[in-house]
Amino acid sequence: MSVKNLIFFGLLIFVPISAAAHFLEWGELILFVTAAIAIIPLAGWMGHATEEIAVVLGPSLGGLLNATFGNATELIIALIALNQGLITVVKSSITGSIIGNLLLVMGLSMLLGGIKFKEQDFQPVIARMNASSKNLAVNAILIPTAEEFT
Repeated sequence: MSVKNLIFFGLLIFVPISAAAHFLEWGELILFVTAAIAIIPLAGWMGHATEEIAVVLGPSLGGLLNATFGNATELIIALIALNQGLITVVKSSITGSIIGNLLLVMGLSMLLGGIKFKEQDFQPVIARMNASSKNLAVNAILIPTAEEFT
């Protein structure tokens, strides 16, 4: 058994601990910390499962499946917030997710690629798509905000 799997098995203890923290009302901070730690092994296994399914389905459907389940947490939070009428939270969460994913993933890729390789090439189509997605995310925040001030 790999070290990663041993760590995941060890972190699984936080799943019942976070449930106990909720039902026994240990406090919001303890509940948040234990639930955040409990998500780590569950997300790791979900990622591993989607990778295994991607091997069977192929790269196109596997990539779609991976992207869908990669945002499952955001989808669940958005559904709960919509149920409570927190539309602004949902819009901000989605926009922040787009900006964060684009900036974090692209920035980290450039940083790590620059450490390993002296010269990097980027596909222009993907660079344009990322720039368009960033513009869309910024407009998604600016337009509703401008509407409120007029």
